Amino acid sequence: MSRVSDRLREAGFELPQAPAALGMYVSAVRSGALVLTSGQLPTVAGKLFTAGRVGDAVTPEVAARCAAIAALNALAAASTVCDLDEVECVVRLGGFVASAPGFTGQPAVLNGASEVLVAAFGEAGRHARCAVGVAELPLGSPVEVELTLQLR
Repeated sequence: MSRVSDRLREAGFELPQAPAALGMYVSAVRSGALVLTSGQLPTVAGKLFTAGRVGDAVTPEVAARCAAIAALNALAAASTVCDLDEVECVVRLGGFVASAPGFTGQPAVLNGASEVLVAAFGEAGRHARCAVGVAELPLGSPVEVELTLQLR
């Protein structure tokens, strides 16, 4: 078991199997010392955890849980092209939140993903981030996240 998996477990998270890509792309790519993941949804055992827009059908608290699940899926995707114990730092977290009109709490929702990364990597898990509100996401997902990691 890896140190990252152990730290996640200690924080109450479980690294899942890498989700399958939903189209003609790969879930993660390694380019030199960088690993970039494709956008990951909050799927558990191949099924969307919940669907709908945040601020309407989905509460911000449930959406933050979705962001955590999506971040775990992104780490699992990254693990297909690198050893997570080789991560020097999380460079960037890109986050998209399917938002009801007037919902402006996207940063708080993405904190769910950020908490997973700090749990996994400690201070090296702190990252640059964008939190973007969008009208719709694939499969009706409330959240999608992507990562850029730097390896040692």
